[in-house]
Amino acid sequence: MTASPRRLLGLLVFGVLAGGWLYAAHALWRTSVPSNLKLPHVDVSSLVSASELHRAQHFSFILDLFGIGGLLLPLLVLALYAKWGHRFIGESAAGPIGTGMLLAMLGLAILWIAMLPSNIAELWWLRRYGIEKAGYTDLIISTWFVLGAEFLGICLTILIVMGFARLLKDRWWLAGAPVFVGIMLLVTFVQPYMSGLVPLRGHTTLAQSEKRLAAKEGVGNIPLKVQNVADQTSAPNAEAMGLGPSRRIALWDTILDGRFSEPQLEFVVAHELGHQKHNDLWKGIGWYALFAFPIAYLIARITRRRGGMAAPLAVPLFLFVWFAFPTATLPIDNAFSRRLEANADWAALQATRDPKAGQALFENFVRTTNEDPNPPLWDQILFGNHPTDEQRLAMVKAWQQRNGG
Repeated sequence: MTASPRRLLGLLVFGVLAGGWLYAAHALWRTSVPSNLKLPHVDVSSLVSASELHRAQHFSFILDLFGIGGLLLPLLVLALYAKWGHRFIGESAAGPIGTGMLLAMLGLAILWIAMLPSNIAELWWLRRYGIEKAGYTDLIISTWFVLGAEFLGICLTILIVMGFARLLKDRWWLAGAPVFVGIMLLVTFVQPYMSGLVPLRGHTTLAQSEKRLAAKEGVGNIPLKVQNVADQTSAPNAEAMGLGPSRRIALWDTILDGRFSEPQLEFVVAHELGHQKHNDLWKGIGWYALFAFPIAYLIARITRRRGGMAAPLAVPLFLFVWFAFPTATLPIDNAFSRRLEANADWAALQATRDPKAGQALFENFVRTTNEDPNPPLWDQILFGNHPTDEQRLAMVKAWQQRNGG
């Protein structure tokens, strides 16, 4: 085959793959929120006090600064490690893959040391506003154990990538990306069993409401569980977990401490059931898969300058791009997450038919989380994986207008 037909065939294959990618992305992007829904203006200052609003805005602004540091500092540290990390390569009896693991662990350890002052300062800010309860020693110990888990994760990653690279050369991504998607699938499935969930007690009405809402939304029997975090944080939260038989609705005990009424809690449960109804955890895995393949391909191309992923010399550069690409795709990932969350809010409104509970819940979030209800656009782009409280209140109002108040 001459060069020209080969190039045409390559373009044809690329076009088919790109078309399939765009179709899958469009399918995952769709939600049940009416496409013509217009969110009315909501004046949050008329719903919460001026002092509460100012407190939330001040707290969120400083927290955003820590967040920006949390995005940029790892990239800086790992970029320097990518440039000079190969100097740590010496005689090693661990073999190429073992040496690659050691280089990856060293890079993570350097990053942990570099991030520790910022993490301590951020904890100070969260403690000042009563959001976090952990002490500074607790932070160091907990992040050290997290580092140990990251060591295991990066070792598995290097084993997969370098193992396939030694077999398939620069085409390792064809086998590696599906494995990472499979790991994501496994982690999502086992998460409920690894989260220390306990049975819900003392909320008989809420348990009965969950069964009624689950039947109404057609999701079958999904156990309602509690996750005890009150010794670590005061932030309220809930989460849809698991796939198939492992599906759970997890309520943090901080949302059950009396600050939220039964109708508000019912709305929270309906929101999480909405995630299960619309298969949002499966959608999250699908979204991850959409980016896993092109990112793995680009990593393979970039690390060729260091000999490819079969060589330990490429590991420091791999570590940098392994962190850099998810950071680069963060805005689109956040936008996707916000659509899923808005969809779950709409499902909760449809299931409960109780907009007053939804409005009271979102107003209460401003008071209990100290999050700015209307942050600047850049904040939403970088950190907003949920609609703002103002947008959520506007959706409640829009639902009321559509359903006659």
